Amino acid sequence: MSYEEAKASFTALFKHEMSDAQMREFLLGVTLDAQTSVNTIAAAAEVMRSFAVSLPISEELRLKSMDIVGTGGDKIGSFNISSTVAILASACGSYVAKHGSRSVTSKSGSADMFEALGVRLDLSFDKSARLLEESGFTFMFAQNHHPAMKFIMPIRKTIPDKTIFNILGPLTNPAGVTKSLLGVFNKSFVPKMAEALKINGATSTMVVSSAENMDEISISDSTFASQLRDGKMFEFVIDPQSYGIKKAPLSAIVGGDAKENAKIIYSIFDETATDAQRDIVLINTAAALMVDGAVRDMQDGFEMAREAIKKGKAKEKLKQIIEISNKL
Repeated sequence: MSYEEAKASFTALFKHEMSDAQMREFLLGVTLDAQTSVNTIAAAAEVMRSFAVSLPISEELRLKSMDIVGTGGDKIGSFNISSTVAILASACGSYVAKHGSRSVTSKSGSADMFEALGVRLDLSFDKSARLLEESGFTFMFAQNHHPAMKFIMPIRKTIPDKTIFNILGPLTNPAGVTKSLLGVFNKSFVPKMAEALKINGATSTMVVSSAENMDEISISDSTFASQLRDGKMFEFVIDPQSYGIKKAPLSAIVGGDAKENAKIIYSIFDETATDAQRDIVLINTAAALMVDGAVRDMQDGFEMAREAIKKGKAKEKLKQIIEISNKL
């Protein structure tokens, strides 16, 4: 499909102009594999964002905010790494408007984990915007911002294989951010999703997928990355050993349910976590800070993130987010 053809088809889908049978046939026809085109991904994301309920923030805040998010679907069962990174990046001075949902393929989705930490998820859109303004962080519960999905989801659930909706969530941030660190479950989608973000107005982004198909920067193996910077795309490989990180097996970063993952976050910020738990958060935060323009390179980002934990800034930021969300 061309961009315009894909846009027209997805518009019909979101307007509920297709019958259930037509929706299912359409989603089955938009395969999620090596043949999936950038045009299809970008057009679908543009349409989905146009039907979303936006977070009511100022243009100034929108432009300086970023998202740190993964597609999920890697079936590794890691603790909530991107959510931990989001808090740590906020502690380093970034504004993070995190988009997420409850668990689909894991024991704990980002919403589940934030709820276990005590962050209120039932805030109105105005109060969620105020949380971002006052703390430098907010969580946008995907289900609340994408009401058009309510009649698409039942059809999607009848399809056993992954559909294009498995990658659209991270591309449809309701705050309209133009900066993001985005992880995907298959390296073949790394350059495609970076290009799709660029088409849809991104100014700075990094899309990553590890050699084990993890939707984060890995400390167990190399990670493939595409970065949009200054209007140009760069592709490279991230080796965790380049940052003094000792490689660890995937089992070292496996998490549990929401309560267990909340405990892991506190242990990381208390400096009682394992080296592997700490290091995977540090290397991903380093990338996020580079995307945000807060540091020159990942090495500087690594050191800034480490200092934020060491000086108690991360622990204090988490406390602040919880307190403000419950006062609003």
